[in-house]
Amino acid sequence: MGREMVPVDTQLKKTKMVNPRSWILLNSCGEDTILDVDKYAIMHRVQIHARDLRILDPLLSYPSTILGREKAIVVNLEHIKAIITADEVLLRDPLDDNVIPVVEELRRRLPLLNVNGEGHGDGNKMGRQNDGEAGEEDGSPFEFRALEVALEAICSFLAARTTELETSAYPALDELTSKISSRNLDRVRKLKSRMTRLTARVQKVRDELEQLLDDDDDMADLYLSRKLSSASPLSGSGAASWFLTSPTICSKISRASRASMATIHGDENDVEELEMLLEAYFMQIDGTLNKLTTLREYIDDTEDYINIQLDNHRNQLIQLELFLSSGTVCLSIYSLVAAIFGMNIPYTWNKHHGEMFKWVVIVSGIASAVLFVLIISYARLKGLVGS
Repeated sequence: MGREMVPVDTQLKKTKMVNPRSWILLNSCGEDTILDVDKYAIMHRVQIHARDLRILDPLLSYPSTILGREKAIVVNLEHIKAIITADEVLLRDPLDDNVIPVVEELRRRLPLLNVNGEGHGDGNKMGRQNDGEAGEEDGSPFEFRALEVALEAICSFLAARTTELETSAYPALDELTSKISSRNLDRVRKLKSRMTRLTARVQKVRDELEQLLDDDDDMADLYLSRKLSSASPLSGSGAASWFLTSPTICSKISRASRASMATIHGDENDVEELEMLLEAYFMQIDGTLNKLTTLREYIDDTEDYINIQLDNHRNQLIQLELFLSSGTVCLSIYSLVAAIFGMNIPYTWNKHHGEMFKWVVIVSGIASAVLFVLIISYARLKGLVGS
């Protein structure tokens, strides 16, 4: 099939030579291998269709998706693009900065513990380190352990991005309320854009988990070990042939894996184990979405407060304009009287009345002032200006 398999430890030393579209394969023993293969080799190995593999193409924009197929689970959760089978995990772009922690976590948690508490790949060290944790995971099928790592990684990743956004957003919003400036407004605008994009990403993951939880048939499709056991029981020759021909199966089955295989013979409609797993991470991603919703409400409240402040300033300007307009009207009347008396027209009553100019000025000024007071009083009476 034109497939080349290279040990991951050697490959990581030559990062520049690794194809950025490469895959890493991790089996149930915790062993990993870098695969530089084309999509047809991947499709043949995990037996999925091209349309399912296209979902994992980083050049195409697909929403977060978890698909259950006959022999594989296709997982597309942000940067985590994986194909999970009953005994191995294929993860895309293993050298990506966001994927490396996922690879390390898969190496640590995929190997099961045997009776003596030793891992298949890492011996007593792994057994002592994960004694308490792995004891709870012993009864879970391989595909659920891998899916749990992917869900935990994406939930933690989105929660971390949300925390970073909160750390930046709340001080910026408080600063904006204290001082409205172009710089602070632009800063809040950028933070709101980040929040909108992050909310959409979190919402897609939450919707996918909710859709799975609402459909028992979709959850039943994720029980790969159960379907594999139903197709070829352990007591038949088909199971023996499958174990012998599988390139990634471990040399021995631990006590935990035997217990796991015993559970897959149960009711095919029983999805309680997976439902509990999905509900746990659904609650976690829902909590992250609630944080973003709270942040959005805080931003909306801040915008309302800013709009109220701007409206208040606008009202103050309108009041100032009213005062100025009223004063202008009063002065116009005063100027009209002065203009009438300033006309070069002979008046009979203007003779022998030396005190007339003084009284005209005084009376006109008083009348203008009284008119100004009446206008302002009427405006206050109607609530046009503040008291």
